[in-house]
Amino acid sequence: MAHSFFSSLHELDMTGLPDSVPGRTPAGLTTSFITDILVKACVEVSKHKLELQRRKSRRHKGSSGVARASAALRLPGVDVLADLCTAKCSYETLRKVIRARATGPLRLKCREFQAKQLPPYKIVRLLRSLDPSRVRRVNIYLSFSGFKELSFILPHLLRFPQLRSLQLQVRGVGLQQVTPELAIKIRSVSRLLGMLPSLRELNLGCSKISGNLHQLLWDLQAPLNSLELNDCSLVPADLTFLSQSFHAPALKILDLSHLKISQGLLEPLQLLLEKTSASLLHLYLSGCDMADSHLDTLIPTLQRCSRLRFLDLSYNPLSMAALKNLLQKTLELPYLQLVVYPEPKECCHMESSELGVIKKVADKELLAAAAAEISQLLENSGRTDIVWTYDRDNHRAPDYFSL
Repeated sequence: MAHSFFSSLHELDMTGLPDSVPGRTPAGLTTSFITDILVKACVEVSKHKLELQRRKSRRHKGSSGVARASAALRLPGVDVLADLCTAKCSYETLRKVIRARATGPLRLKCREFQAKQLPPYKIVRLLRSLDPSRVRRVNIYLSFSGFKELSFILPHLLRFPQLRSLQLQVRGVGLQQVTPELAIKIRSVSRLLGMLPSLRELNLGCSKISGNLHQLLWDLQAPLNSLELNDCSLVPADLTFLSQSFHAPALKILDLSHLKISQGLLEPLQLLLEKTSASLLHLYLSGCDMADSHLDTLIPTLQRCSRLRFLDLSYNPLSMAALKNLLQKTLELPYLQLVVYPEPKECCHMESSELGVIKKVADKELLAAAAAEISQLLENSGRTDIVWTYDRDNHRAPDYFSL
């Protein structure tokens, strides 16, 4: 029975366990945890196959008997499609399993690959070991690295024809002062990005690229549908370039979290949102130091984003009055489904910890009352289909590939 089952099974899709963005899995089931389980399963099944071969060989003496035993165990193997995440502790085992895919009974096929806390040469080794036919997303986290390392890694992504999503988080790198040498490296990275013909989602989160967005995106051959620039120290010139680029009218997801709106970025942001208004589905403006006056200025532009489904305004110092005004003004958006709002200023107070650290603390009763008032406003307006919540962690917008 088992032989018949495995001989007829050609592919096992494990990417839906669970169905979410890598690293955002519920109930503690992280992508790293699932990767470890799959790797261990591949190792154990391979060991089991070898043990069965040894037993069969002892049972059937002579060369003809060994041949019959081997033929009896010669199953076609099963391709296991999975999203893989690796770090220092799991690197060696994962690499061995991936490299043995041609002969192993379970062959890991990667759909989405995520590398954390690995030096560039180990990332490259894993990328070279992956079957290129199924990879659609690569997420790379580099700590205190630079564009020299990106220039080393990116050429190895050219072998993935279906690569549509790329996340490059390069922490500890600042481009505020670009030397001639650094300019050459940025140019190299831009050229390599331009050689990824299927790329439609780019995440440069936490990369301090002040004033250099146009150099990085200059060589892209097709417009992006998703651009995440969370905590990138953007300046007005970056937003101006983006609003004038061929990406703006194609953007469905735009993440500008931690954009310092008060630093001359309000008008460039308005212009960019106007250019994206016909296509934009998800907008992230979390932690932007957005005051009531900034939001009031942006509301007319937000009203023109006719396809908007998701809006994240968390961690901004907004009042309850400003939030209620936003609610009333955006009721006319027909596709709006989810708004993540900050804890209103009236519900919070500053508190000093035992260590002398001053932090904002929300009053639970006041916060519950504010949430109830917002729910009542939605009910009175006949828009109970819209979810307004301050619980950012448990309410996330769908992934790019789910759009």
